[in-house]
Amino acid sequence: MAGDRYGSIEEQDAVAAVRRAFDLGVNCFDTAPAYGSGHSEEMLARALGERRKDVILVTKCGIVPFYPGRTASNRDSSREAIRAEVEASLTRLQTDYTDVLLVHWPDSNTPFDETMRALDEIVLSGKARFVGVSNFTVDQIEECMKARRVDVVQVGYHIFDRRQEAEMFPYCLENGIGVMGYGSLAHGLLSGAFTHETTFDENDWRAGGVAFGQPIFRGDNFKANVDVADRLKREVAEPRTAPLSQLALAWVLGNPALSTALVGARTPAEVEANVNGVDLELSATERDKVEEIAASVAGRIREFSPFRSAMEQWGEELTTTS
Repeated sequence: MAGDRYGSIEEQDAVAAVRRAFDLGVNCFDTAPAYGSGHSEEMLARALGERRKDVILVTKCGIVPFYPGRTASNRDSSREAIRAEVEASLTRLQTDYTDVLLVHWPDSNTPFDETMRALDEIVLSGKARFVGVSNFTVDQIEECMKARRVDVVQVGYHIFDRRQEAEMFPYCLENGIGVMGYGSLAHGLLSGAFTHETTFDENDWRAGGVAFGQPIFRGDNFKANVDVADRLKREVAEPRTAPLSQLALAWVLGNPALSTALVGARTPAEVEANVNGVDLELSATERDKVEEIAASVAGRIREFSPFRSAMEQWGEELTTTS
């Protein structure tokens, strides 16, 4: 539940989407205080109600909301900040504990040792069952593991962003760390809803053109990537009589490192369109076709630099083939 970061969302639709997802068997819901300054957590609590005990609830910590005049980093993973954030999140979520608590982004001003020991205290207090990190590199996770085991890692993973395949996924498989992949639909590019003329509201982060260091939404890159999505739809999804979103989700879940694929939905109809992707299995031939088409993705980069802002470009664009 990403709050209003993807443009305006009708709360009643979002509540209905959560309830429909639950009815269809979705059992993991991911949110964060940074999504809508806590509103996403409040909305999710309202949507779940008594269902909360039957789901895996994931929230995060380590991000301080921006306010007028603030010039310092908005990341704070200090012990004091984590303890305060957890209390506030549990109040908004109307629960005594969260199943998974993640540090949202690495904080360069706080030693990882302090952060991990604070997370361990949260687990020992019964306010979280498992803890982990989001948007960390393998080197950063190894540093964290010196103080406390990382149970869960959350990273961006989709056909347009495969930076985690080289190091992160093998590391997590070797160390038995659960992996949650977010952005399964490439932040909307694989929803099948975009055209060359698509524009984004000013409060929609995609309007800046950069998604987690990659300029895949910028100018000609965006148009090229819409073309990639169209080809995936025509050449892979439609022959299976499946929506593009289901293809995208099936592709993500086909990676053995992934234990959970996160996908956003604004309405019950979007939930219904996506959920069958869990049961869709791609053949080797179909996955090879995806590889061929994905070679034309524009705006990909090699670098993964999470100490930097997610909305600035992290490196040089890789050359595409067509």
